[in-house]
Amino acid sequence: MQTSVTKRGQTVIPAAIRKRYHIADGDQLVWLDDGQAITVVPVPRDPVQALRGRGKGEHLVERLLQERRKERERGG
Repeated sequence: MQTSVTKRGQTVIPAAIRKRYHIADGDQLVWLDDGQAITVVPVPRDPVQALRGRGKGEHLVERLLQERRKERERGG
């Protein structure tokens, strides 16, 4: 998909992308520039709710305990 930029620096988000990422009127976007590419990330209205369940199946508690054991062994 391709869009144009107006004289005022505005552009249009294609409808398919708006629907896929649930971007609605008034939503915020973050523009990330790594020096080689620009990434546009929609900011969820409720960031905590958006992250809920993301760590499922990652065994985070076990990984934390394992890291702490390693630190103790190193004397940290």
